[in-house]
Amino acid sequence: MSHYEKNLNKNDANFVPLTPLSFLERAKDIYPNYEALIYENRSYTWSEVYKRCTKFASALEKIGIGEGDTVSVMTFNTPEIFEAHYSVPMTGAVLNTINSRVDAKSVAYILEHSEAKVLIVDRQLHSIVEKTLSQIKSKPIIIDVQDNFADQSLLKKIGDKEYEEFLNTGDDNYIWKRPKDEWQAISLSYTSGTTGNPKGVVYHHRGSYLMSTGSAVAWNMPNRLNFLTVVPMFHCNGWGYPWTIPMLNGKTICLRNIDVKKIFELIDKHKITHFGGAPIVLNMITGASASDQKKLDRKVYVLTAGAPPPSIIFKKMKELGFEVMHVYGLTETYGHILQCAWNDEWNSYDEDKQNEIKARQGVKYPNTEDAIVMDPETMKPVPKDGKTMGEIMIKGNVVMKGYFKDKEATEKAMANGWFHSGDLAVMYPDGYIKIQDRSKDIIISGGENISSIEIENTLSKHPAVSIVAVVAKPDEKWGEVPCAFIEKAKDKDVNEKDLIDFCRETLAGFKIPKKIEFCELPKTSTGKIQKFELRKKAKELT
Repeated sequence: MSHYEKNLNKNDANFVPLTPLSFLERAKDIYPNYEALIYENRSYTWSEVYKRCTKFASALEKIGIGEGDTVSVMTFNTPEIFEAHYSVPMTGAVLNTINSRVDAKSVAYILEHSEAKVLIVDRQLHSIVEKTLSQIKSKPIIIDVQDNFADQSLLKKIGDKEYEEFLNTGDDNYIWKRPKDEWQAISLSYTSGTTGNPKGVVYHHRGSYLMSTGSAVAWNMPNRLNFLTVVPMFHCNGWGYPWTIPMLNGKTICLRNIDVKKIFELIDKHKITHFGGAPIVLNMITGASASDQKKLDRKVYVLTAGAPPPSIIFKKMKELGFEVMHVYGLTETYGHILQCAWNDEWNSYDEDKQNEIKARQGVKYPNTEDAIVMDPETMKPVPKDGKTMGEIMIKGNVVMKGYFKDKEATEKAMANGWFHSGDLAVMYPDGYIKIQDRSKDIIISGGENISSIEIENTLSKHPAVSIVAVVAKPDEKWGEVPCAFIEKAKDKDVNEKDLIDFCRETLAGFKIPKKIEFCELPKTSTGKIQKFELRKKAKELT
C-alpha cells in the first residue's frame, strides 16, 4: 500500500457529500438581504427564500415525508416550483416535476409509477388533475398553489391544503437534511413518451451540484446576474438553473408562461442578463411584431437547446441585441453537456460562416468526462471528417443514475460503459460535434441517408418561412422521400413551388422535399416539434 493511502482516509472533516442545496444556504449566509426571487409583485431576499424552503420542508416532514419518498410538483414558472427544488430534497425526499401540459392519462401514470405521496399543483390545472385522480388508486395529498396573477376564471380548488397555509405549519428552526451519500436521488423527471409510457430519469445530488458549477463556467456566468426563467422549471429541472443561480448570488425572475411581449418587458424592467430557450422560443422572439419588441440597451446572453437551431436564427437574434450560445444535452444528462465554445480565430469569417459554426453542438462541458461520436455497432470513434455519421456517446458524472424501476432500459442505454444518446452526428477535424438527426428521424431514400436537419436549415433561410420540420414520407419507388411541413412567417406568402426552387439552389436533387405542406406544427410544451405526429400526416399524404 502506498503512503498516500495509509492513514489518509475519508472522514467527516474532509469528505462531505456534494449537494446543490448548499448553494442556497451559502447565499443566505453571505447575502441575506439581497433580492433573490421575483414574480410579479412578489419579491423575496435570500434569507426569506431560505426560511420559506426550510419551513415547507418541515411541514412536509410533519405529514410523514422523508428519505426515498416522491413529491410531485405540477405548476408553471412561479416561486413555488423554484422553492420545491430545495424544500423537497431538504427532507431527503425526491422532487418529481411534471409537465404542466401533458394529458390526464400521462399524469396518472407518473403519479402511480413514482408512488408520489404529495402533489403540489397550480389551481389552473384543476381539470387535468380531477381527471387524473379518477384514474388512480392511491391518491397523493394535494397542495394547491393559488396564483393571483393567473386567469382567475380558470382557477378552482383541488386539494384540502393551500401552499402558503401549509408552509406556515412548518417550524422556523428546522434543520435540513444533507444527503447521506451524494449518489442519493434528488429528482425524478419523466421523458415524454411518444410510443409508450414515459421513462423516469433519476438524478443524484452529486450530478446536480456538478451541473451547476459546470454550467456557470461554460457560460462564463458572472456573480449578480439577472436570470429570466423562460425554460419551464419542470423540464430537466429548468436545465439546472434553480440550483445554479443561487451559487452566483443571481436574481431569478419568474415568467409564468411564454409570452414574447412579456419577455421584452421583463428584460427591460429587471435588466435581464441571461435566459435560456428552445430554438422555437427564439423564433417567436425574432418573429414578434415591432409593437411587442423593445430595443435592448445592452447585450443579453441566451442559451439555446432542445432541438438543432437553423443557422439563420443566430443572425436574427444578434440583430436584436442577443448573443446566443448553442448547447446540447438530454434529460438523461441533467441538461446540456456540449457547448459551441467560440474561438476568436473565427471572428475573421463572414457572418454566414460564423452562423453555420454556431449551429454546431460543439465540444464537451467542463463537467462532462467524455462525449464522442462512435459507430454504435463497432463502438469505435468515427473519423473526424465532418461526413461520417455515428451516434453521440456520453460518459461522466452528469449521466443519470438510470431509469426509475426499469433495469432493462437502463442497461440498454448504458451498454458498453457509455450512455447511448440516440442522436446521429458527425465530428469535424477540430473535434466539434454536429447533429445530423435523431436515429429515428434520418430519411433513407434509395439507400442514401438524408439529414432532415440539413433540409430544415436550408428552408429556414427563406424569408417567408417561420418554422419548418422535415420527416420521411413513404414512397413506392425510393422507399422514403423528404416531406416538409411549414409555418409561414407573418404577413409573408409563399407556395410549394417557390420553396422547392429555393431548395434546388443549394441541395442535391435527392434531398429536395418531394412534398411541402403548410400548417401549424404540433409542439410539446418545451417547444420541441412532435415529428411523430408529422410522420403520421406524411403517411396520409402518400
